[in-house]
Amino acid sequence: EKSKLAEDLMEVIAHAAGNLRGGLGIGIIIVGVFMGATTGIVGATVVTLGLLTLPTLLRRGYDKGLSCGVICASGTLGQIIPPSLILILLADILNESVGTLFAAAMIPGLMLAGIYVVYILALGIVRPDMVPAVPKGERDLVSRGELLGKILRVALPPIALVGAVLGSIIGGVAAPTEAASMGALGAIVVTAIGGRMSWAVLRETTYATTRITAMMMFILMCAQAFSLAFRGLQGEKLVQDFFEFLPGGINADIWFLMFIIFVLGFFIEWIEISYIAVPLFLPIFIAAKVDMVWLATLICVNLQTSFLTPPFGWALFFLRGVAPPEITTGDIYRGVVPFVLMQLVALVLCFIFPQLALWLPRTIGW
Repeated sequence: EKSKLAEDLMEVIAHAAGNLRGGLGIGIIIVGVFMGATTGIVGATVVTLGLLTLPTLLRRGYDKGLSCGVICASGTLGQIIPPSLILILLADILNESVGTLFAAAMIPGLMLAGIYVVYILALGIVRPDMVPAVPKGERDLVSRGELLGKILRVALPPIALVGAVLGSIIGGVAAPTEAASMGALGAIVVTAIGGRMSWAVLRETTYATTRITAMMMFILMCAQAFSLAFRGLQGEKLVQDFFEFLPGGINADIWFLMFIIFVLGFFIEWIEISYIAVPLFLPIFIAAKVDMVWLATLICVNLQTSFLTPPFGWALFFLRGVAPPEITTGDIYRGVVPFVLMQLVALVLCFIFPQLALWLPRTIGW
């Protein structure tokens, strides 16, 4: 965020898209993938994309709702594309390797981004008025040689940062904490190379990181206390007895969990859902020998929706805070509906084709 890398990426992608309808929207999705793979923080990505791209999208004639939806959806990709905070907590809850879950979520995360891109391209054919191309006069201001140089200069730093963090974890070279330090060091280097490094930036970033970490740890401690009380009062047995009344076997149980998570996502945050709701159902799935890596991927894809579903979707709040006055809350709500439906499509695909989650961990030997 502080290196202004997203701003540079957006400028380059807008020119590289040429006369493609929806090119700027696709560019936002690509930037969302890059930022998700380097930060994993929804707030920073949504706010950055909202400040940088929403006025530009509106000025170029993009539909208000679509503009809000693509920014919110792209900003939440960091919660499934590693290094995702959700995956780190699920690894603890399900007693699985963080590297394994990172590898498992890679293909579903990229698939979800691909579904968004296909949707934008389809709109370019069916409703070109909603996603106009960048004007030719603006594209002609930058020559091909300059554009290629900018692409290399802007794309290489985030790719190197992603490789340093994810490559070291998935390759088994570093633990997540060690890889996080690599990511922090890489972010400092990228910011310094961009000429935006200062003591004030470093201090502000450190304070923000501390606040986020303290907030999460406090919620985790409270959730643990709740879980202990629930188990002490035989709550797990109550849930197991209830599941016996569900027809359809273990698949019905999985979909019932998915339904509960989806509904809770309208009202409470993903951390509480992960640490309170998910452990209640675990004994049933462990007894049925459900693959925990696959289950974690399904939960992660499902939790994506909690960032977009009103009234308490975090991405909606973040965008509302930085949106221009002409954008109403109704525009934001209307814009995210298609993307929530696309996330549910991705969830169904991951359920029908478990290899989307299991192929990469097995291929690399995890």
